Amino acid sequence: MKHAVTLTVNGERVEREVEPRLLLSDFLRHELGLTGTHVGCEHGVCGCCTILVDGAAARSCLMLAVQADGVELRTIEGLAEGEELHPVQAAFREAHGLQCGFCTPGFVLAITAFLEESETVDLSDGAIREAIAGNLCRCTGYQNIVEAVRIAARAMGKASA
Repeated sequence: MKHAVTLTVNGERVEREVEPRLLLSDFLRHELGLTGTHVGCEHGVCGCCTILVDGAAARSCLMLAVQADGVELRTIEGLAEGEELHPVQAAFREAHGLQCGFCTPGFVLAITAFLEESETVDLSDGAIREAIAGNLCRCTGYQNIVEAVRIAARAMGKASA
């Protein structure tokens, strides 16, 4: 038996009938065609499927689509404003914070949540590494990702004095 869900995805209202066991990651990818949400481990460990749920970073492989009824979701496709990259996306490009790119959408959304949750953020290595600890990358040494966070924080006016 399917269940009706109504949610907002990247600013657009979406209504669908979904199977009760459909993962949110599969709903985004297969029902809505938002393939920027990657699926890695399917256990919530790697962070590749991270999206924003009502502004907070969440693993879409650990949520069912029916649990998203009534919420607002942002995926990597919803960050840029037209051709203008979101500051976190631009910072990743500037700092060369990616290699193969598979984990990048999850990192970008986790960092976006980290930077948007408060007026200023601690940009020490420890604070940044703690903020990205839920995301794994097999290609980089993380240092360029840490630098991308600092660049994005300054661009967003979030750097502490």
